Amino acid sequence: MEAIVLTSSQGPVKTERDELWFVWKPNCTVPDGWKKRWVQSKHQPDYGQFQLSVGKFYGHIEKDKGLQTTEDAKFYALSTRFKPFSNENETLVVQFSVKHEQGIDCGGRYVKLFPATLNQEDTHSESEYYIMFGPDICGFGNNIVQVILQYQGKYQANNKTIKCRINKDTHLYTLIIHSNATYAVKIDNEQVTAGELEDDWAFLPPRKIKDPYARKPRKWDERFQIEDPEDKKPEDWEDFEFIPDPGAKKPDDWNEAIDREWEGPLIPNLQYKGQWKPRIIDNPNYQGEWIHPEIDNPEYKPDPTLGHYYNISVLGLDLWQVKSGSIFDNFLLTNDEEFTEEVGNKTWGVRKDVEKQWRELYEEMEKTRREEEAKKKKEKEKEREDDIWGLHTEEDEVEEEPEEMQQHDSERTFLGKNGAVHVDQKDEL
Repeated sequence: MEAIVLTSSQGPVKTERDELWFVWKPNCTVPDGWKKRWVQSKHQPDYGQFQLSVGKFYGHIEKDKGLQTTEDAKFYALSTRFKPFSNENETLVVQFSVKHEQGIDCGGRYVKLFPATLNQEDTHSESEYYIMFGPDICGFGNNIVQVILQYQGKYQANNKTIKCRINKDTHLYTLIIHSNATYAVKIDNEQVTAGELEDDWAFLPPRKIKDPYARKPRKWDERFQIEDPEDKKPEDWEDFEFIPDPGAKKPDDWNEAIDREWEGPLIPNLQYKGQWKPRIIDNPNYQGEWIHPEIDNPEYKPDPTLGHYYNISVLGLDLWQVKSGSIFDNFLLTNDEEFTEEVGNKTWGVRKDVEKQWRELYEEMEKTRREEEAKKKKEKEKEREDDIWGLHTEEDEVEEEPEEMQQHDSERTFLGKNGAVHVDQKDEL
């Protein structure tokens, strides 16, 4: 198959790797060059817009640019087309990196693979797709990696819970589907789960079912422990919490015909030992939990085409985000697992440490700024409280900058102090 590399400003470029199907990496030297390759859907007029951005924290100011969501509480529908291919009898690897430095609280950060029949200008959430893969976050604790595959016109989600990364750093997500219907998911080039498509998706009826004619024997004993039949309650065991008061006397004028039979008052039993129970022993007749016998499912038929897709031709970002700012980068489709890991190490692997250091430094500066602002605010409030003569006037107040402007000033200061942090990495793609 023909190998291609796609940049934002050039057409397909052949590579020496026959295994490689598709790579997208922005060419940042051409302003808005990426817009020539990516198509914004017109299915609805208010889709959110993307921009090419490196974000606040990065390893290289140009090479780490990616597609960033820019509008809060919006649906997004952006896609790019390439030469159709099939993964029949081939390994399929889907890989990309994503960063949500905005601290996403609810939204998708996944990619979709579409068939060649997709009308990109009419892409929407109901458009047919083959694979949906990537992080999906909504609320505290609900942070998973979605792996949804189409089979016979229906979409099936992986029945395992795969947790995604929720910090603000860039992370690398990789899905590998082998031709023998096995799969693996990696995060940051480390495998987090693997298995068989047939076992971890409800594509097919189960191989085995419970025998409908099997019944548990009536005398089957599943009790692990029982009461000791030899244990007897002691004769002097007092199990009455209250007893009649032995010192109480029936009143002389008590008329049982009118007042009924006299009953003396009750008092606490000083010899009360509680309710007696026989001791518990292991059941000598314990047979274990009865397991329902299984038989081959007559409706089960293996399908050698599981995970095979034809005319894969479009990669898209069909998302909903409450808080925008996620940056997608380094999209890769291939059948070469070693090359996939190499690409990850030369992109995400190069930037991750520098980006993390930069983020931590930026957050420390932001923390210092907020503490200083809080201190100044407290000092002003103290001045007002102490100003019993009314000497403090509104003219003495200095108009505070809007929070957004203060944040931009902080970013400019940060950029000025940390320009040397950038690494001039070689673009191997």
